[in-house]
Amino acid sequence: MHTAAAAPSRKLAESFVSKLARFFPNATPVRIPVRLTRVNLGAGAYSESTIIEFGTNKEVLFSSGLPLEFADKLRIANPDGSLDTDVSVVAVQYDGGKTAVAARFLKDVPNWIVKS
Repeated sequence: MHTAAAAPSRKLAESFVSKLARFFPNATPVRIPVRLTRVNLGAGAYSESTIIEFGTNKEVLFSSGLPLEFADKLRIANPDGSLDTDVSVVAVQYDGGKTAVAARFLKDVPNWIVKS
């Protein structure tokens, strides 16, 4: 006698950053390691390493453990220096102790993301 068994779904859980990316229709998935530094603090600077998970020609989306708020200014730099620019936080979404952040470039950064 055979019995049927149900297997749990193997569908990957949606990243909490991808939930924020829904609000940016032109966002493309990327994986770019960067160093974030919060630059608009009076005393001391906060910084961390993270991964840009989505990008548009004007914004980057990533997770952060820093205490970030709307309009905070950050410096984003990748290890090889090809991306080293200032951004301003335009959206923050909290999800179970994690923070998804969207930040907009403060000046044009041509060709930083190329769609194929």
